[in-house]
Amino acid sequence: MDTRHGSTDEKLERFRVTCRERGLKITPQRIAIYRELSHSNQHPNASRVYEEVRKIFPNISLDTVSRTLQTFSELDIASMVEFSGEAKRFDPNLDPHHHFRCIQCGHIIDFCNDDYDAIEVPAELQTKYTILGKRVCLEGICDRCKTGD
Repeated sequence: MDTRHGSTDEKLERFRVTCRERGLKITPQRIAIYRELSHSNQHPNASRVYEEVRKIFPNISLDTVSRTLQTFSELDIASMVEFSGEAKRFDPNLDPHHHFRCIQCGHIIDFCNDDYDAIEVPAELQTKYTILGKRVCLEGICDRCKTGD
């Protein structure tokens, strides 16, 4: 269990409250998709979530899982993690954090860094756009790939 972000029961209750507040119907399929996402620390893509959820709901489609994850992202129930040339991946951790992605195996880890949090948004961007958040994404080679394990 990932205790950094609350127990499973707490996460599920926050999910239900957010759905009610945002007018999203709480269905057994959506709960299963959220549970699978919230139990993962792998930043899964829709295909990975689909493979697990279809064990419970064999008739669910990949499209339904993909659209549901996209909806979760739009409603701030989860966030989307995108790296160039890869499928969208999803993150249930809504606390401020950054990501490191291994370019060999694709593993993504969360990390916190006060200096990255304090990066100033350039004034010309602030005047032209509404900045909703900042996230640093680093890419490199993880320890496992470096050592060949």
